[in-house]
Amino acid sequence: MTPELIAVLAVIAVALAFDYTNGFHDAANAIATSVSTRALTPRIALLLAAVGNFVGAHFGAGVAKTVGDGLVTLPTGVASLGVVFAGVLGAIAWNLITWYFGLPSSSSHALFGGLVGATLLAAGGVVQWMNIVEKVILPMVISPIVGLTLGYLVMLAILWLFRKGQPGKLNRGFRWAQTASAAAMSVGHGMQDAAKTMGIVVLALYTGGFQESKTHIPGWVFWTSATMLALGTYAGGWRIIRTLGRKIIDLGPPEGFAAETVASAVLYFNALVLKAPISTTHTITSAIMGVGATKRLSAVRWNVAGNIVIAWIITFPAAALIACLTYLVVRPLFG
Repeated sequence: MTPELIAVLAVIAVALAFDYTNGFHDAANAIATSVSTRALTPRIALLLAAVGNFVGAHFGAGVAKTVGDGLVTLPTGVASLGVVFAGVLGAIAWNLITWYFGLPSSSSHALFGGLVGATLLAAGGVVQWMNIVEKVILPMVISPIVGLTLGYLVMLAILWLFRKGQPGKLNRGFRWAQTASAAAMSVGHGMQDAAKTMGIVVLALYTGGFQESKTHIPGWVFWTSATMLALGTYAGGWRIIRTLGRKIIDLGPPEGFAAETVASAVLYFNALVLKAPISTTHTITSAIMGVGATKRLSAVRWNVAGNIVIAWIITFPAAALIACLTYLVVRPLFG
């Protein structure tokens, strides 16, 4: 095998490993509310999320193109693959650290931070800072605000529409409705997160000289990325599921339905209309906070929410730092 082929295979391998950790790290995004409200059993919820992620991956081409050709300009030749390799390893490391502590941080921003960190040390590498601000930083700020606001408003609308209903019947009805909202959330997660892995694989194929287009996504890349994300999702991520589903607020079926509906709508709009890679973690977490605030502000455990927000803020620079250190180690292997 040629050095180029070995390097491309190494990048694809770590990209799929990231995809798997993304699955079990972000499984909570799709199912935490459904499990905590007992709308679905844990295993059924995980299976639903895995299938939804697999389906959603096939609609995420726009996001994949943004990730593969929009955030950094890599050096030429095999050296560029070393940058991508180190960047993805940085994202994997941060995913594992935050998973261990049960913090629902963004796998997306870990990946972006990793790529930026490794690129900064690479000769000939250029970070497209304007695109980073436009496609990463601004969505990181705006999507939680949108999720929080819409979560609050949608929950208020539900409370008003069903103000005369009997709580027992309402809970049973919304448990059924949560099956649909959890499925929609899972598909939205697949559109965003599997697409990011696809973008990395395409980037590796292009820079390694194995395809001429920066944006064409081969069919096998769709299927492989979707499968790895689905397998990781089915493996579960119970530490983070407990944080999202139980520690921020005490969710009931109506609250769970409202949060999932809002989050999936935001994910769909960004993936299909704006083709913007946003964080599913930020979106669902902020929607849960907005829904909880309709009870009373004190219903949200703001100390837990504060820890989550801190994790959001440090994810990008932390993954970048890990990727920098990793690149210093692996750079001689990609010379």
